[in-house]
Amino acid sequence: MLNVVLYEPEIPGNTGNIMRTCAGTNVKLHLIEPLGFSLDESYVKRSGANYIDKCDYTVYKNFDEFKEKNKGTYYYLTRYGKKPHTSFDYRDKKENIYFIFGKESTGIPKKILQQDLNHCMRIPMTDKIRALNLSNSVAIMVYEALRQRDYDNLLMHEPFKGENYIEE
Repeated sequence: MLNVVLYEPEIPGNTGNIMRTCAGTNVKLHLIEPLGFSLDESYVKRSGANYIDKCDYTVYKNFDEFKEKNKGTYYYLTRYGKKPHTSFDYRDKKENIYFIFGKESTGIPKKILQQDLNHCMRIPMTDKIRALNLSNSVAIMVYEALRQRDYDNLLMHEPFKGENYIEE
């Protein structure tokens, strides 16, 4: 199973967008407190485009509680990572994979990263910016893992207007 973990997210719009991505890809979302917002706020729901109720998510009091309840392979997305995100193999569908992203302002704490340097990775980019937007980074990671899994259990056609909509 694929999982996205947000460590102390601060911006409700990013979390809403990530909830929508998770709902659209059957990826479970894990939120580690403190959150920089309330999940009940209307702008989080608006960012999730009314799909929040379709997102499978759990909130944890801290990182220790998250680790205690979730076993598998942890991958840490950090600008300090030395391996590209594409250098890992995510194809094992029996493995619980967790992509962990830090808070927008400071990322994942160094003490957490130092515990597993082999699974610290970065999405390659230029030196013109510090980091990509959090919700964009999540989408990149989720779709790289799904690509490696041949988009397992995702539709390859549009379900609402019909598979042959553009041909008609």
